[in-house]
Amino acid sequence: MIDARAAVLLRPGTTPELNDVQIREPQGNEVLVGISAVGICHTDISTAARWPEKRLPMVFGHEGAGTVLAAGPDARIDVGSRVVLTFASCAQCAACSSDTPAYCDNATRLNMAGDRGDESSALRLAGQPVRGGFFGQSSFATHALANTSNVVVLPDGIDAQLAAPLACSVQTGVGAVLNTLAAGPDDVVVVWGAGAVGLSAVMGARIAGCRAIIAVDPIAERRSLAIELGATGAVDSASETLPAEIMELTGGGATLAVDTTARGDVISTALSMLRKCGTLALVGLGALTAELPVGLILANGLRLQGVIEGDSEPHTFIPRLAGHVLRGELPIDKLVRTYQFDRFADAWSDAAAGRAVKPVLVI
Repeated sequence: MIDARAAVLLRPGTTPELNDVQIREPQGNEVLVGISAVGICHTDISTAARWPEKRLPMVFGHEGAGTVLAAGPDARIDVGSRVVLTFASCAQCAACSSDTPAYCDNATRLNMAGDRGDESSALRLAGQPVRGGFFGQSSFATHALANTSNVVVLPDGIDAQLAAPLACSVQTGVGAVLNTLAAGPDDVVVVWGAGAVGLSAVMGARIAGCRAIIAVDPIAERRSLAIELGATGAVDSASETLPAEIMELTGGGATLAVDTTARGDVISTALSMLRKCGTLALVGLGALTAELPVGLILANGLRLQGVIEGDSEPHTFIPRLAGHVLRGELPIDKLVRTYQFDRFADAWSDAAAGRAVKPVLVI
């Protein structure tokens, strides 16, 4: 067992706490990664908030970046490689075989359930098993075990604190625009919600060369940041004249839109702001059902597209994203606020309250 330190959720509804833990050596096609940086994502916070007591203690974290320290006998990644840890997939089902691993048949079990928390667990706290395996990594720790399928080797030159958000939030936002919507210069894009995913979608639309990019958010600072990142306009979501403002800024409505809010009322409004035959991509995790304007959808030939992890094949898309970062085309440094790992509680609080767009813990 290797000595490590991890943020462990010990009680329901509380903030994970830093504790000394032990982690076993890698087996099979696993690799042991020394974590240099890890982002805090809304998914970590929302999942921890509803995590059942019977499945505690638990370690979250799914945007880890670092260096491979050891590899199992079947691993295909060299020790010393600089890597980022993304979502897990089985690499065997039909979805994985067709390069759509975000829709892996085993995605829920591999990413959201955590491991069994018994003697097979990779982590120990005071000699007792700790659940891990969140998104195949549980990277709120100095060390994490991951599988070859969710470990992506990074190109030279990218800092770990900028690589970490590529694993989920940036991959989701940029991927929704470039992969799912296949946006181009003729498109007018409206992004609903200017958090890390929404602002990544704005940057994706700029990379695609879209002729108009509108961000909608209630926070003035987020709207200003959206403009800085490439939006051609920004609207306060609380504005009483929201529809008129969007129609003016888009010249008659959006051809494409991205919803990051997962709110039924926002989704309905987003649909009403689309041009005929327009498409709305749903990327937010929140409400599981929503009332939709079916008549409008039918009459205008509108399309709704669900999107997980930006429809990414991460072993090709994440290096592509890293290339955009290195060329200055994806300035995610403007989203990131770094915290030393011993300030985990501060970073968690700022993420939960929306005071930081993308908190990244540096280890």
